[in-house]
Amino acid sequence: MPRTARDVVFVDGVRTPFGKSGKGLYAETRADDLVVRVIRELMRRNPGLPPERVDEVAIAATTQIGDQGLTIGRSAAILAGLPRSVPGYAIDRMCAGALTAVTTSGAGISFGAYDVVIAGGVEHMGRHPMGEGVDPNPRFLSEKLVDPDALVMGNTAENLHDRFPSITKERADAYAVRSQEKVAKAYADGNLQPDLVEVLVRSIEQGYGLATEDEPPRPGTTMESLASLKTPFRAHGNVTPGNAAGLNDGATGALLAAEDVAEEMGLTGKMRLVDFSFAGVDPEVMGVGPVPATEKLFARQGISIDDIGLVEINEAFAVQVLAFLEHFGLSDDDARVNPWGGAIAIGHPLASSGVRLMMQLARQFEQRPDVRYGLTTMCVGMGMGGTILWENPNYEGGK
Repeated sequence: MPRTARDVVFVDGVRTPFGKSGKGLYAETRADDLVVRVIRELMRRNPGLPPERVDEVAIAATTQIGDQGLTIGRSAAILAGLPRSVPGYAIDRMCAGALTAVTTSGAGISFGAYDVVIAGGVEHMGRHPMGEGVDPNPRFLSEKLVDPDALVMGNTAENLHDRFPSITKERADAYAVRSQEKVAKAYADGNLQPDLVEVLVRSIEQGYGLATEDEPPRPGTTMESLASLKTPFRAHGNVTPGNAAGLNDGATGALLAAEDVAEEMGLTGKMRLVDFSFAGVDPEVMGVGPVPATEKLFARQGISIDDIGLVEINEAFAVQVLAFLEHFGLSDDDARVNPWGGAIAIGHPLASSGVRLMMQLARQFEQRPDVRYGLTTMCVGMGMGGTILWENPNYEGGK
């Protein structure tokens, strides 16, 4: 029988507070337990969803070993108490892991293979540093398939500064200061807290406690304090720990459903998935990836940046965001872009970050019925970018 594509909605999203890797919040917490906490909170917040109606659990992790291995989508579903009939899988597209978990499972909903899915990601960079256990094929370098810089994300950011000489360290630092300020204001206004789930944590020094808010933000960051930071990836370079995301731990999860199924269960769709696109770029300048991914999507949809009312772009590095803004003719402080701040302040636990972008966009849609379309977009290691176009179901006219 022929199938008709169905509308897919983002029903809900939750995340753990993000912690600093190393001796941070989750030093004694397992990665899979972070995912379990997210799944259980999604189910608790949506009592109209019978657990057996979840058709799939797709969880991303960049480093799929140890407590991030064992097909974490399936193992976390079992640990969270979902019925054994609910399948799950693991997925990896580096930083865009959770974003890809959403597009892949969302496409399954549109096709009719699923009605309801849980999609998200986790990264415990304290337990599993980026690149742990990898064995790059020597052909990458011996046959000059990629530049050696492609394997070091900080180097790719320095290369992006070279490609866009107008993006100076001062511009990058100024963007980073604004990100910190916007996150501080978002916390003060209560915009970030609704989608955070408390996590029981333990440390040898302090015993048991609750993680209730993000650990990485540095309120009060100034241009002067950033100017004194070292440039670890290049002598006299532009990329510092202050204008880049840190090394972080955390998990995210989203509840997606076919729009008609959500209505049947009394669930409210906060965003409607319109389209998505991925594109590849030279790996040594992976940060420019969101540009062709977004252009590809715009061309297919027949729209432009002028049709977009909100943009949530991952702040892996300030230069990467600024390159996107420069390409589309937007100012460094365009009010549509990351209005509640981003990863430079909040943190970037690799594979989990895509769903954080979606949560913030969904909340902004609720507050902005004048906005019809929004983007979630991010760069991806090894030279890629991914972009999702969302529609605001609360739209009442405007942009």
